[in-house]
Amino acid sequence: MSNPTPPPNSTEIMSVVHDAVGGLKLEPTEKREIWRFAQRELPYLWSQRTSYFVLGSYRDPYIRRLRAVQNELAKQLGAYPFIMGDLLELPADRLNVFDIMFALLATYSDYIVGVFEKESGGEAPELGEIDDTPYFEKSYVYPRDYTWFTDSNLDSEHHFVQVAIEIAFTDDLTREEKEAKISSLADRAQEHEIEVSDQDLWDVIEERKAESSEKATYSWVHINKFRKFELHDRCFPWATV
Repeated sequence: MSNPTPPPNSTEIMSVVHDAVGGLKLEPTEKREIWRFAQRELPYLWSQRTSYFVLGSYRDPYIRRLRAVQNELAKQLGAYPFIMGDLLELPADRLNVFDIMFALLATYSDYIVGVFEKESGGEAPELGEIDDTPYFEKSYVYPRDYTWFTDSNLDSEHHFVQVAIEIAFTDDLTREEKEAKISSLADRAQEHEIEVSDQDLWDVIEERKAESSEKATYSWVHINKFRKFELHDRCFPWATV
């Protein structure tokens, strides 16, 4: 196999790699593999109108929702939504390969889209990467079942749906107690002039339970990071696909 030659923007690329490896001196073979990866994958990001780096869990059933997001983004003309797990792997056993690949892809993507359903797995450290510079301004998060619960937050249909799901998945309540609380929640929505009925809430709950047997939960650290994106209007919670 012929050795790859450095691209025109090689200095910029190597600066990204240098930061990713903490200033470690690279061996010639490692540099060649990095060039090979860059020449294979980065041109797709540059040649399309809009590139989206889609983050999330590759495990089933979470990968299904990740693919749904990828497929939805692909409907746009000139869009290139991609998942790192689908790309060429960087064969450099000595190096922190994930950090190098992530840094290159995140740096040269137009947008970063994170889909979250749990607090464990590879997507957890990814959230820690994108909530600060240099990636924060281009990043958007989609956390399932997230709401920053305060009374002042109950100002949209989404917030009432999330509270209803929270009630429905609470093991300490009987069916009758859940029905009473959700009925009261629907009344409160009407008081806020939000058009969501008792039946609307139960329809979402039943749809959700048919898809998953448990509610997504997050650590306080995750919730605070989601809140940061929410304050910048770049957090979009969801309950069902």
